[in-house]
Amino acid sequence: MSAITIMLIILVALLAGMEGVIDEFQFHQPLVACTLIGLVSGHLSEGIILGGSLQMIALGWANVGAAVAPDAALASVASAIIMVLGLNGGTVNTQTAISTSIAVAIPLSVAGLFLTMICRTIAIPLVHLMDGAAEKGDFRKIEIYQILGILLQGIRIAVPAAALCIVPAEAVTSVLNQMPAWLSGGMTVGGGMVAAVGYAMVINMMSTKETWPFFAIGFVLAALSELTLIALGALGVAIALIYLGLKENGGSGNGGSTGSGDPLGDILNDY
Repeated sequence: MSAITIMLIILVALLAGMEGVIDEFQFHQPLVACTLIGLVSGHLSEGIILGGSLQMIALGWANVGAAVAPDAALASVASAIIMVLGLNGGTVNTQTAISTSIAVAIPLSVAGLFLTMICRTIAIPLVHLMDGAAEKGDFRKIEIYQILGILLQGIRIAVPAAALCIVPAEAVTSVLNQMPAWLSGGMTVGGGMVAAVGYAMVINMMSTKETWPFFAIGFVLAALSELTLIALGALGVAIALIYLGLKENGGSGNGGSTGSGDPLGDILNDY
């Protein structure tokens, strides 16, 4: 990689790490981070494919109470860099590079939790320093400590990204080429299964007796090869509008029930 490419990748990694906490511009989402790294490294289409696959996995990742979700930022950035290094060698099949990157993304996301724990432990003294500055009315120090805390989260992704960029592309290419066919094929199948599991987790959270028919229609339509993604998206919007219309009209009329059969929907409508 050139020096400019490495600097741009580190910048994307820094933004992705900070966004894992700020959650404002979604740089930490796999589809965004992998696409940006693919763009700056000259592998845009491969980055989009990798990001889309990882995004399907990360759809079901959410922080619930004290349970922290796997780190999507490190998984996205590191797997994208590994893919780019494999492709830069020039002798690795694109599908092999992408499937291998998907396979290593899961353990990388778990490793990211350890780095997050370290950063949040270091941030505890910063909070006490901010309390001391607040007692003195020093708002400038409060802002500096807050920025430092956010930068810590960015550095925890930028440093591993810089270390990976230093690895010679030939070394990664050699490792990928030495993988037996059964292992590379197993990673491809495993990556597809993990993406399906992520999507299933989302369905499990969204499913009600009212939405299951729409899921079935969507899966059937997705199997039609003549329909493009734009056509499927338009159908999804139309079906969503139909569902909202049925919810609003459900229970109205002669002797109709006021409930829609969707408890969550009823609660949201009350507000």
